[in-house]
Amino acid sequence: MTQPPARSAEQRKRDTLHRLAHDEDVWVATADADGGVPYLVPLSFLWDGSTLLLATPAASPTGRNLRATGRTRLGIGPTRDVVMIEGTVETITQAELSGEEGDRFAARTGFDPRQLRTPYLYFRVLPSRVQAWREADELDGRELMRDGKWLVAD
Repeated sequence: MTQPPARSAEQRKRDTLHRLAHDEDVWVATADADGGVPYLVPLSFLWDGSTLLLATPAASPTGRNLRATGRTRLGIGPTRDVVMIEGTVETITQAELSGEEGDRFAARTGFDPRQLRTPYLYFRVLPSRVQAWREADELDGRELMRDGKWLVAD
């Protein structure tokens, strides 16, 4: 099987932004504040152009870990076309979430935590590091964002 040539950094950024705007699910990795066992769970997300919005039960390991550490690592896409995002996390209660944003999240993800009996929290992830690669030929230059700043111009 012939693989396509390595993408330019500009193309990787375009592909990453497309994935963020069109994919529905993300793998969310967290750990507790004491450096406990990593926890990995798939969640749906809403991308607003600069942050990802997630929702999970407040009492879940992911919810507890996100609140405790304020950090996460996210994986989007298949293993041969992955986007990895490290970010800081802001916890948002349902009361703090605007109705408009809650409606956009529900429309995008296909579920509305505001309608559930289980208490949910929302988490806004601000990317600080973004990497994207397909194969070994794209490992060099896979970093597209560092310290919250895109390394590639629009």
